[in-house]
Amino acid sequence: MRFKGRRAVVTGGLSGIGEAVAKRIVAEGGKVGVWDLGGGIKTDISDYASVEAAVAQTVKDIGGIDILVNSAGITGPTVPVMEFPLDGWAQVMAINLNGTFHTNRAVIPLMTAQNYGRIVNIASIAGKEGNPNASAYSASKAGVIGFTKSLAKELAKTNITVNAVTPAAVRTPIFDQMPQTHIDFMLSKIPKGRFGTVDEIASLVCWLASEECSFSTGAVFDASGGRATY
Repeated sequence: MRFKGRRAVVTGGLSGIGEAVAKRIVAEGGKVGVWDLGGGIKTDISDYASVEAAVAQTVKDIGGIDILVNSAGITGPTVPVMEFPLDGWAQVMAINLNGTFHTNRAVIPLMTAQNYGRIVNIASIAGKEGNPNASAYSASKAGVIGFTKSLAKELAKTNITVNAVTPAAVRTPIFDQMPQTHIDFMLSKIPKGRFGTVDEIASLVCWLASEECSFSTGAVFDASGGRATY
């Protein structure tokens, strides 16, 4: 029951990795506010006013915020750069990168006031290596990695840790946004020869979100089946 008495926010918590994380935190004694466009506390993380409203509602519902797991994201178009739609690029950045900034920025004052917090931003192996025909997604997740490292250093003298997780492909509803050729490409890059599972990623995320993770901050933790080992 390592989350007993803890209050968590999980963005994108109605499906995929976010759902697995939310369920595990609850199973281990925590309270969870799910921020998702589809329900829970309905939140558009690309809109800072929506995020601020979600913070207020979460505090009202569960009493505060000790943990943020930022899992919401989209893949965007899967096309070469020279064909990439401008509005598609802007949407990916608005949700994946700006959304990460918005959610982190909004919870930091609460965590600073109580001198405790655990922030876990879900990035991607694409943010380290880049995937062809996924330039916006790769760039946005690289931005999440850089942002996480910067924020962690700002907060290093506090009892707030900020880390990122970089999964390789995990079979979640986000696959519905991709062509089969791109899915096959991602699988071909994983030495284990299979996709990860949401429970495998959730186990790593939940350690980073727990009190046990007290010295690791500003780090990027791979869950890539051997695709990246740095």
